[in-house]
Amino acid sequence: MRILLAEDDAILANGLSRALRDTGYVVDVVGDGELADTALSSQSCDLVILDLGLPRISGLDVLRRLRARHNSTPVIILTAGDSVDQRVQGLDLGADDYIAKPFSLSELQARVRALARRHSGFDQSKIQLGKLTYDQVSRSTYVDGELLELSAREISVLEVLINRAGRLVSKEQILDGLCEWGEEVSHNAIEVYIHRLRKKIETSGLSISTIRGLGYCLDKPKSE
Repeated sequence: MRILLAEDDAILANGLSRALRDTGYVVDVVGDGELADTALSSQSCDLVILDLGLPRISGLDVLRRLRARHNSTPVIILTAGDSVDQRVQGLDLGADDYIAKPFSLSELQARVRALARRHSGFDQSKIQLGKLTYDQVSRSTYVDGELLELSAREISVLEVLINRAGRLVSKEQILDGLCEWGEEVSHNAIEVYIHRLRKKIETSGLSISTIRGLGYCLDKPKSE
């Protein structure tokens, strides 16, 4: 999952981005509202963590512009602990959740997971497809209750496919779930990850089809 973190406190932004990356998320960081608005106008992401006290363009204006473009990307707003009016205004403008500073990192991570589940259409923490179970909290994969040994990159690719099971997923969509700005992963590398995943999940009843020239599809079991 790709997250845009808009936070002007460099120390906080560095700590949050590092913690989220350690959990397995792809995190792009911007330090002011103008950069956040530009990024959201030109790039896709799965979730936004938005500080309201951004310089140049306020977080509320970034949110207002995002929703004016009919962009429904989930947004968690970060606010000062006493800014009740800003929290209310942010929610009224279309924010999905808020968290007041100072906050617990574990609480923020839980809110990120909850919004990610809701936005992907899976309300439960565990996704069951055939004999395969994917735990969105621990990012662990099981087949018939047995843990699959997957690399971090393989997990990220599988997560993208699972959240779009039964639908075409382009290589660009997979890359969006793997790479931060300035990081390069080749299309050949994607093919390697797909090849490895096919072999590892073959006993689950699931298969990954290649739609030549377009991308891949995680085929649901016929009973679903």
